[in-house]
Amino acid sequence: MINEKRSHHCGVLTKEQAGEQVVLCGWVAKRRDHGGLIFIDLRDRSGIVQVVADPESAGSSFKTAEDIRNEYVIKVIGNVRLRDEDTINENIPTGTIEVLAHDIEVLNGAKTPPFYIKDGIDTDENLRLKYRYLDLRRPEMQRNLILRHKVAKLMRDYLDDNHFLEIETPMLCKSTPEGARDYLVPSRVNPGKFYALPQSPQIFKQLLMVAGMERYFQIARCFRDEDLRADRQPEFTQLDMEMSFMEVDEILELMEGLIHHIFKGALGKDIQIPFQRLTWDDAMDRFGSDKPDLRFGMELKNVSEAVQGCTFQVFNNVIANGGQVKCINVKGYADIPRRQLDELVKFCGIYGAKGMAWLQFPAEGGVKSSIAKFFSDENIEAIKKAAEVEAGDLLLFVADKPSVVAASLGALRIEMAKRRGLIDPDKLAFTWVVDFPMFEYNEEEKRYVAMHHPFTAPRDEDLPLLLTNPGKVYAKAYDMVLNGTEIGGGSIRIHRRDVQKKVFEAIGLSDEEAQEKFGFMMNAFEYGAPPHGGLAFGLDRLIMIMAQRDSIRDVIAFPKTQSASDLMTQAPNDVDEKQLRELHIKTSLLMKKDKEDK
Repeated sequence: MINEKRSHHCGVLTKEQAGEQVVLCGWVAKRRDHGGLIFIDLRDRSGIVQVVADPESAGSSFKTAEDIRNEYVIKVIGNVRLRDEDTINENIPTGTIEVLAHDIEVLNGAKTPPFYIKDGIDTDENLRLKYRYLDLRRPEMQRNLILRHKVAKLMRDYLDDNHFLEIETPMLCKSTPEGARDYLVPSRVNPGKFYALPQSPQIFKQLLMVAGMERYFQIARCFRDEDLRADRQPEFTQLDMEMSFMEVDEILELMEGLIHHIFKGALGKDIQIPFQRLTWDDAMDRFGSDKPDLRFGMELKNVSEAVQGCTFQVFNNVIANGGQVKCINVKGYADIPRRQLDELVKFCGIYGAKGMAWLQFPAEGGVKSSIAKFFSDENIEAIKKAAEVEAGDLLLFVADKPSVVAASLGALRIEMAKRRGLIDPDKLAFTWVVDFPMFEYNEEEKRYVAMHHPFTAPRDEDLPLLLTNPGKVYAKAYDMVLNGTEIGGGSIRIHRRDVQKKVFEAIGLSDEEAQEKFGFMMNAFEYGAPPHGGLAFGLDRLIMIMAQRDSIRDVIAFPKTQSASDLMTQAPNDVDEKQLRELHIKTSLLMKKDKEDK
């Protein structure tokens, strides 16, 4: 047994330690038997170093090395030495040195892993999630979690320097379903009643402003029972903040400073601030999205005026019924195969478009399309001018109501940018989207609902419209967008009871319902609530982009699958009848079982 304590981490050894005796601990990443010598790549969180077992050296290291296998946990005592020039490995930081082992101790053996513990493996994600503890040994996954740690620390440092207080808010809350579905927690001591896990600390952080804390933050766990996507999980983490006595411009400037601090400290990237700002109306008009990817152009062009007078009835009927005709210009792609155009028609249909039209402008001149005959020369020239067409370009059109045009052409814009290789993965394009509509109309419920949440303050000039024309009210809301992903969002909050009451009324909440759900908050507003606003960053999404990953599951230690299950622990799982009875719960499945037993 090696009694010496670990002296160094594997990945930090350099030629400066040559000649020193070191004690290392880690996992066997690879073992290579070259006859007279055995080479071991020893891995810990810091990296990999090569260990050499030589039968000529003192101790029992060689015999032990003959028996070890990949992923064994070992301790090594040996001397650092420089590698021969022709054996230097430029691909790892420790490539100029190796450790000549004197003694090797096996701390624990290991079964053969179900997949290789190395970067870039082509393994089914479900298998990785089932053996997540092995997946997290891979260097790229460890780098992701190290980056996450660094970012969280940088956040705390910046906010502490700017006089914020880190304050924890409750995890067991009152259910106030006015958005996504809550995760409910039954109360044993209050039979038949339930807590809800927080979708965000929204109400509590506003109450902290009433309490005079002035600047609050929390790296908060939040829960939403909703369908999953690559950038969504049932439980997620956000940097949550609230500030008193600050207006929109002050908050945005402070948050830009935070982002600059994070990217500089974690990635060494000097982000240019201030960020550009787009109104919600402008973002939807130009990019078809309130989270536009600004790493490339290809903006949506309104050609409704340019096609007036044409004989193409599809366009004419849409315009006559209050719709619009827009297009995107895919530069240099006039020679697209017809098969791909047919695929794009189906692609637009996913987003509600009834069809997609096109005009091709070949490099040799002229125009090609089955609909070209419906346009006069004047129409064609007007379209070319509006869409900035050059020889070799392709125009893709959607004609429909504005919401469908935005959704389908906005998605098509991203799809064509991917196909044409226009998206630079190393580019960082930040923007603020501001002045969101306060409400959106829910066709199923036949009422207006809050676009962000019902505590968002309307613009002062729109207050008279709250009850008379809520669809025209804009909010003091803002989202930070990076490369087509919303990474943070917030607003100035309502701090007056009379205004909050009108907002609840606008979304169809009666006084009784508002009092039952939010009475404690409205009561607090009567005791001197300061003007305040805040913002929350989605930590998982932010780290995903910083780490250049495609899924937030790659930057969360123990994520859930698309079906909200944990393949490693098998959660969610059945519980026994005794637990259910203690919680005064009888499930429909249990009732069915009782009937079958009878």
